[in-house]
Amino acid sequence: MLENLAFISSNLARIRERIEHAAGRARRHADEITIVAVSKMFGAEAIRAAYDAGLRHFGENRVQEFEAKRAKLDGLEATWHFIGRLQSNKVRRAVHLFDRIDCIDSVALAKRLESSAAAEAKRLPVLIEVHLGGEATKGGAAETDLPALAADVASFSHLELHGLMTIPPYFDNPEQARPFFRKLRELRDDLENRTGCPLPTLSMGMSHDFVIAIEEGATEIRVGTALFGDR
Repeated sequence: MLENLAFISSNLARIRERIEHAAGRARRHADEITIVAVSKMFGAEAIRAAYDAGLRHFGENRVQEFEAKRAKLDGLEATWHFIGRLQSNKVRRAVHLFDRIDCIDSVALAKRLESSAAAEAKRLPVLIEVHLGGEATKGGAAETDLPALAADVASFSHLELHGLMTIPPYFDNPEQARPFFRKLRELRDDLENRTGCPLPTLSMGMSHDFVIAIEEGATEIRVGTALFGDR
């Protein structure tokens, strides 16, 4: 456990240094950016080590996998994010297990989340995932559907729309992801202007491209490999 903690702490220090430099270039403050540790496929011991290193936000993309870990994580005052594609038959369990759902891509999913959140008597923070890369293997709402979807999500009494997220195509040169991050920021700004409602969260950027995402306005980055190592 101590070796795991030392490894993760060292990686986290390097990540924070890169965040600091990226935020400085964008004339932002590093404390504006939340690190979501992508802990999928890592065990409870690794999550506890990351928690002990100072992280408080964790992202998982499989309901059943996290369900198996959850009992071993009692006592951690952490925020648990669901960040994957959410199947309709897993919605109820996801709402029970997670503090945030970061992947709404349809009104149908939003309605199921609303119903399950109402049954749990909880307010559920959510993000809309926007599909910008044109890749068939990735989910997300189409750009053209975003205004109507955002209006529908915002109308539900048990969902709190906090912002947008996207996963651009993978590029060997992270600079090529910049237009996708910039586009998401522009879409968020347009939605705020249309609705007058604040959408403070832009969740974008992962281990290989989070520096570019921060320069383009990311408030949350999802970091797995850079923190925990290869899966």
